[in-house]
Amino acid sequence: MPAESPVVADLAEQDLLDRIFPHLPVGSRTLVPPGDDAAVVVAPDGRYVVTCDVLVEDVHFRRRWSSGQDVGRRAAMQNLADVAAMGARPVALVVGLVVPGATPVSWVEGLARGLGDACRPLDVGVVGGDLSSGPVVMVSITAHGDLEGRDAVRRSGARAGDVVAHAGRCGWSAAGLALLDAGTPELDPGLVADHRSPEPELEAGPAAARAGATAMLDVSDGLLRDARRLARASGVTLDLDDVLLAFDDDARRLRAAGDALGVDVEQWLLTGGEDHGLLATFPAGTPLPHPFRRIGVVTSRGDELVRVAGEAPRVAGSGWDHFGD
Repeated sequence: MPAESPVVADLAEQDLLDRIFPHLPVGSRTLVPPGDDAAVVVAPDGRYVVTCDVLVEDVHFRRRWSSGQDVGRRAAMQNLADVAAMGARPVALVVGLVVPGATPVSWVEGLARGLGDACRPLDVGVVGGDLSSGPVVMVSITAHGDLEGRDAVRRSGARAGDVVAHAGRCGWSAAGLALLDAGTPELDPGLVADHRSPEPELEAGPAAARAGATAMLDVSDGLLRDARRLARASGVTLDLDDVLLAFDDDARRLRAAGDALGVDVEQWLLTGGEDHGLLATFPAGTPLPHPFRRIGVVTSRGDELVRVAGEAPRVAGSGWDHFGD
């Protein structure tokens, strides 16, 4: 019989780290890599963007649905998307990892591979972090980005007359989660894969900043909720087009899953999170950089922070919130 795969509790901490580090890229801007008390990373702009996020087992992912590689890639991508949403280029991640002792070492190595798969093509270094035992898997990532001489694109710069635009997929992750919840992932494996490991348009963030975007954010908690955040920060109303038309290609892809599960596709488009698309506003007449598409206009603050096709949104809920709606 083959030998059982080791679990985390079978290894000393350094032995586990020795299994992890070979899978992690250093990045060309790293002067001092992991191994000392802290890493040293070049910051040529003199400023840097910093953000952090936490994934908790059975809150953000389930190990019976997602491999370690899925979780590692997803953890990296949602932080890289936040950096991109500021108009910056991501350069380094620091990772805090909590794992139960019974976790297979192969799962942890898979997580490291997923981090590397996400970061290596972008020349992003995984430059350090911390490792601890705990009751469930938790992955905490701090990401750093370089503004490359540009001003950060904040949520508060949208003005009446601007065009509202979006880059990336919309509704796919929510549909994939619904298929997993229903026990029918085979109905559309592509949607399920997008939930497990999203593919945000990271290059679109710096491109939007270069094109003169006035405001931008990462759509992590649903288009409607995050559009309200941008509108509130800017003191305006976002008047979105009919989402079935504005996101016609996404709507077509979601329709079969929606029909099978009895879900209105508009619900996923407006309230489904974790695709990590970028929502941005641009001055009228600005050529939209690839792959942004126009989805509405900015108007003066009205009774609603967000309107859809000229009316108050008519969907249940407004997106993801850890502590209620």
